[in-house]
Amino acid sequence: MPGSAAREASDEVAALWERSVRATHTFLGDEDVAFYRPLVAQYLGASPEIWVLVDDRQTPLGFLGLGDASIDALFLEPDHRGRGWGRRFVEHAQQLRPGALTVDVNEQNDSACAFYRALGFVVVGRSAIDETGRHFPLLHLRRPALAP
Repeated sequence: MPGSAAREASDEVAALWERSVRATHTFLGDEDVAFYRPLVAQYLGASPEIWVLVDDRQTPLGFLGLGDASIDALFLEPDHRGRGWGRRFVEHAQQLRPGALTVDVNEQNDSACAFYRALGFVVVGRSAIDETGRHFPLLHLRRPALAP
């Protein structure tokens, strides 16, 4: 049953997203997480390119969502942060998208902002609201194409 297996995998990744967000997006309340949950499920079901990091039991530990030249999502299990997986995901994204790479980050997510800046991303813009119109400012970051 490929459809059932794909749905189960998507559910596991969505649950991973929620654990990651609760650990890193401390500015979001329960009602905010509940608001975003179906949007994340929709994204995971429709996104053309999702890369999932799994352990030896095929349990998802993190995922990367890619757009044309952007990182659309990067989330890790809270206990797997700080182990280099995020950096490897960005390196993988850069290999797949060799030009300039962009990412939007919640301004209040200090650790994500620091993470991307450490990898050479710079702020190129800011939005006072997120893509849903909620008052969670986004920083628009860009990393130039890496030299060959």
